[in-house]
Amino acid sequence: MHILCNRLDKAFQAYQQEFENKAVEVLRSGYYVMGKELQSFEREFAQFLGASHCIGVGNGLSALSMAFYLLGIGTGDEVIVPANTYIASVLGVTLNGAVPVFVEPDTYYNINADLIEEAITEKTRAILAVHLYGQAANMKRILQIAEKYNLKVVEDCAQSHGAAFEGKQTGTFGDFGCFSFYPTKNLGAFGDGGALVTNHADLAEQAKMFRNYGSKRKYYNEIMGVNSRLDEFQAGMLRIKLRHYSELLQERKNLAAYYESNIKNPAFILPKVREGAETVWHQYVVRVNERDEVQRKLKSEGIDTMIHYPIPPYLAESMRYLNIPEEKYPLAGKYAREVLSMPFYNGMTEQEQEYVVKVINSL
Repeated sequence: MHILCNRLDKAFQAYQQEFENKAVEVLRSGYYVMGKELQSFEREFAQFLGASHCIGVGNGLSALSMAFYLLGIGTGDEVIVPANTYIASVLGVTLNGAVPVFVEPDTYYNINADLIEEAITEKTRAILAVHLYGQAANMKRILQIAEKYNLKVVEDCAQSHGAAFEGKQTGTFGDFGCFSFYPTKNLGAFGDGGALVTNHADLAEQAKMFRNYGSKRKYYNEIMGVNSRLDEFQAGMLRIKLRHYSELLQERKNLAAYYESNIKNPAFILPKVREGAETVWHQYVVRVNERDEVQRKLKSEGIDTMIHYPIPPYLAESMRYLNIPEEKYPLAGKYAREVLSMPFYNGMTEQEQEYVVKVINSL
């Protein structure tokens, strides 16, 4: 048996006719950018999150870089970021000329909120909370710190569509919530896509102009802007998937529960869920010593896995200018050496999971 780490075709096949009908509808409309599909998706996604405003953009990185830009964060400013995130989170900061200041993760793989204050300096302007692997960061503590030091808060929700902390959805706590709709995401499109979410009407208005060359009306450019828009096709596809998101999410919860109940190999450290948090299981990430050897053994048995992520962002070649020694963040480094993402996707069969568990328990 060969089991992929992730598959996208299964979720498509589950609602194939709806997707194909919507595709034909959009194609026949003759309107492909900034039309009714985008307007409808923005309204529906904002309602789903319990947010006031949603602004569709080209991708998740665009959302992040736009958020910091629109909050006035730039050259010489510092932003607190987690040390174990994907590099795109940090690029949202550096593309604006700001400096990322890293903080170690907690046991839930999110930024350790109890370590944030000691990283704050007179140059700190914002905190970036990344809801990694689909679990909400400790937003209560993060917001307390932000209020105490008058800091902006940006949430990276690329992996947390529908996740919650104390009953409130991720993306609705900070000044901006930044979403990716890359195809592998829980709420994934059929190409690139992203969104900004905010409860501030003034920021929403600026974001709508900024994504469209800085204009509300064609050829009347009020501010310096960019070209980053969620197109009609992707918006239409996302509307279909959002309509079925609750059942897709329940399926992922069931998959996670099966792994939790049946993986018995003591060498595997299973993920824990933070008290007060609701995870959406973007990945099912375990930790194991001798990770690379374990991955090789699983591969030999026909089981594909992935590593999210093998290189902490502060050690990326592109970040060498920061001159951060590897030993400065030992826990982030430890996670990078141990994390392993199990096969996990909508449409995964019971037989496939049984086989994965059987092989893991036999190692």
